[in-house]
Amino acid sequence: MRTAHREIGHDEFDPVGTLTLVIGYFLLLVVLWIFVYFVEFLGRELTVVGVVV
Repeated sequence: MRTAHREIGHDEFDPVGTLTLVIGYFLLLVVLWIFVYFVEFLGRELTVVGVVV
């Protein structure tokens, strides 16, 4: 049994989904960095990482 497939050239390939995932993960890393830097390291209150007694 042979399956039909169509070959696409380099110019026809458009990886929009991959670019969307990469940008999404980058934005997630930026948001997490902002949380860790400003909330955890600059705050003087109780933190998520450790509890000051």
